[in-house]
Amino acid sequence: MKVFLADDEIVVREGIRESFPWDETPYTLVGEAPDGEMALPMIRDTNPDIVITDIKMPFMDGIELCRTLRAQMPWIGIIVLSGYDEFEYARQCIQLGVREYMLKPINAGELRAVLDKVSAQLAEERKTLEHAASLRARMESDGRFLKEKLIGSLFSDEAAEEDAGNVLKQLAAMGCPVPAKYYAVTDAAFDPTGEGQEAAASLADSSGGIVLSSPGRTGTRLLVLGDTAEDAEERAYAFASSLVRELERCGCTGIRVGIGDIVDEPARIYNSFRAARHIRHLLAERTDEKAIILGVREMGEPADDRRTPSVISDAKLYMAQHFTDPNLMLQDVAKAVNMSNSRFSTVFSQQNGQTFTEYLIYLRLNKAKELLRQTNSKTSQIARESGYNDAHYFSYIFKKNVGMTPSEYRTQYQNQPV
Repeated sequence: MKVFLADDEIVVREGIRESFPWDETPYTLVGEAPDGEMALPMIRDTNPDIVITDIKMPFMDGIELCRTLRAQMPWIGIIVLSGYDEFEYARQCIQLGVREYMLKPINAGELRAVLDKVSAQLAEERKTLEHAASLRARMESDGRFLKEKLIGSLFSDEAAEEDAGNVLKQLAAMGCPVPAKYYAVTDAAFDPTGEGQEAAASLADSSGGIVLSSPGRTGTRLLVLGDTAEDAEERAYAFASSLVRELERCGCTGIRVGIGDIVDEPARIYNSFRAARHIRHLLAERTDEKAIILGVREMGEPADDRRTPSVISDAKLYMAQHFTDPNLMLQDVAKAVNMSNSRFSTVFSQQNGQTFTEYLIYLRLNKAKELLRQTNSKTSQIARESGYNDAHYFSYIFKKNVGMTPSEYRTQYQNQPV
């Protein structure tokens, strides 16, 4: 299980990072952030199973982070930390589907117990959702098969576009939260098809109704609902990223995912599907040694993605110029290249072979290595010049990625060119 930590107190983050025996447990700390605004794009990058977040944080507090995660990535298990034993906070957390509410200070034993509890809950839910017999029983008991057929009719070549409104009304009568204000269609292909379809359906089930799935001949088609165009786009990219992870988890290969236009009318859902299918077909032609490629496009953009390489080059240049700024975030770079946060995160990973966070760490550690080899500056000074305000966190990241502490690296490589 991958764990992400969000807390504005350095002492708390350092305590959990250093005092918890991560190497002796089935948990991996994949990232941390001092506030929800910085945490959100990193969570999209790292795809954690569990997020531990403080309640009181600047910019975006824990409640707002929980609300956003529930809306966009409801399959993530959330543990809330708080120094406040207040009913109102607990009530809001319950409403937002938070798994556990822990009062500070906490120790390693307490955290392990809570992580084990939440992990067991998530594992049991996944086991239930992925179990074929359980899925079949649910299909028979709650009309799932009929729902999938109705959803699938929105993507049929024979279906008249004017019928889409009637289909959505039938789905609404069956308990599906449609119609919405905006829609996006995702078309995914993979092998083996059956196992992947079950994984996709399970993930859609865990979305709380914001994603509806229908099996297709070569994979799965998904209808993503949004209150705004930006909302639909963020959800589509966040779901696509998590879908790829789930398909990998169940052993699927040849994974190709196309995301269509964001549309605001039921009659245009089929247009979004055709665009998503076209992108997926284009990706199939380009699938050489790569097992996973995500198809992406902006609203109104041509079906091909010829400008993507130049955009990524611009992004990497911007990062090279600003990586020493400790406040540099994914949204800053996405804004600089005129992309949404989720789309930039997905495209950057696809084109660069590294997530935004991994590449930012790469730039910063390369700078740190250069300073360690060529100067006698203190570690704290090198940390600042490399983009880290916290020297302890810098040392942790350095050892995790390089395999030795900064001082050990300096001893071994000082005055050497490489």
